[in-house]
Amino acid sequence: MNAKSPEKSDRLKTAVSLATVAHAGQLRKTGEPYISHPLAVKKILEEWNMDEDTIIAGVLHDTVEDTNLTLEEIRAEFGDSVAFLVDGVTKLGKVRENMKSLDTYLPETTDNFLRLMIATGSDVRVLIIKLADRLHNARTLAALPPAKQKKIALETLEIFAPLADRLNMGLLRVELADLAFSYVDPRRFEYLKNLIETTNKSAEQDLKHIKSEVSALLKKEKLDFTISGRIKSVYSLHKKLAKHNQNMGEIYDLTALRIIVPDVTSCYLALGLLHSLYVPMNGRIKDYIAMPKQNGYQSLHTTVITKQKKIVEFQIRTREMHEYAERGLAASFYYNEQKLTENYKEGKIPHLPTNLLWITELQEAAAKLKEGKKVDLKKLRLNLFADKIFVYTPKGDILDLPKGSLPLDFAFRLHSEIGGHVTGVKINGKMSNLNRRLEQGDVVEILTSKNQIPRASWLDKIVTPHARQKLKQLLRQ
Repeated sequence: MNAKSPEKSDRLKTAVSLATVAHAGQLRKTGEPYISHPLAVKKILEEWNMDEDTIIAGVLHDTVEDTNLTLEEIRAEFGDSVAFLVDGVTKLGKVRENMKSLDTYLPETTDNFLRLMIATGSDVRVLIIKLADRLHNARTLAALPPAKQKKIALETLEIFAPLADRLNMGLLRVELADLAFSYVDPRRFEYLKNLIETTNKSAEQDLKHIKSEVSALLKKEKLDFTISGRIKSVYSLHKKLAKHNQNMGEIYDLTALRIIVPDVTSCYLALGLLHSLYVPMNGRIKDYIAMPKQNGYQSLHTTVITKQKKIVEFQIRTREMHEYAERGLAASFYYNEQKLTENYKEGKIPHLPTNLLWITELQEAAAKLKEGKKVDLKKLRLNLFADKIFVYTPKGDILDLPKGSLPLDFAFRLHSEIGGHVTGVKINGKMSNLNRRLEQGDVVEILTSKNQIPRASWLDKIVTPHARQKLKQLLRQ
């Protein structure tokens, strides 16, 4: 955590004292005093390096609902920011009740997920507190009756682990998914856990030798690096085996070696050196640096065949990419702790990486629902949950769009001035029409004219909420 002034530390001590008094006499199912839970949430948020207002809100997150402490008292003692966050976490428990009218739109799991995200769209730190709360509850599931264990574990697996993934919080996703899976399907969990341990034990000496060979080559080339092993999680293996008809022979990344270097140039240099040492497998080189995953994950992946005919996956990334891969959005807040709540209240997300700007769409949806307006959940769902495609401008700039996007979505993503004056489109150098769905890797050239004006009929040729909003603004003008 960042070093804090004595005054700030006193605020945190005050929050702990208030919560301790407020929860006095309450017990958890484990038999421990209830205060052990908010204190555990506090510790998790500190480990994630969250800003102090978030940590204080984590300490107080159950007080308004479960004790006599009021939101007004919290506001008077800790200010608007903390009260805003505590109120957000409290309201999460009422999401289903408040949004019953949305039930018909989406399948149950995705529906819950979407409601959760819309409800917290006004400040994404509410999601982070909720994830810390869920992590501690998952760690202490053993104290609950079996039926409740399974219910909470399923919700964790279907909603909270994917949410952690959407925020690129890799370490959290792995822990939540494995904890939950151990209750959802304990026999399968134990079987796969033992399989991973046995396989890794037998591969231990080979990996040690490979690590030594690679280290020697990188040192010879005077590359600054660290190299370590990464073991696949149980739930990840379960999902991957399901994709490959339970064939372990198709799983090449049960154990991977991870190389961390100072900068992007060194990433590609290390990749080249690896390929000079070992034979790369066809179709197994993935450049997530040039084309990051939808959640912002960046790394180079390659699977190679060593001199001893062993198949090994390598991941190569910078320290910053590694931090972001493990802690995701929490890492963003650590590096950008300023004017958080003020910006949120104005509907702005400060300093978020572009891959997380989907959160602004949640804010817009939350604001509309608050005003009693309708939200097009099908379109919102497409933007949040569909796979992304990467398309190019003629100059080679990359834009990511939801799968199924159309040329006008691309045009408005470039700029609303371009979107408002579209006369046609060239895709991969050939004239096309505005109804043609864009595909991965397309080069899209938007043709415009100053004399062209926006048309209401274009609303049928748009998929993304961003483009729809921009076109409606132009039509009103």
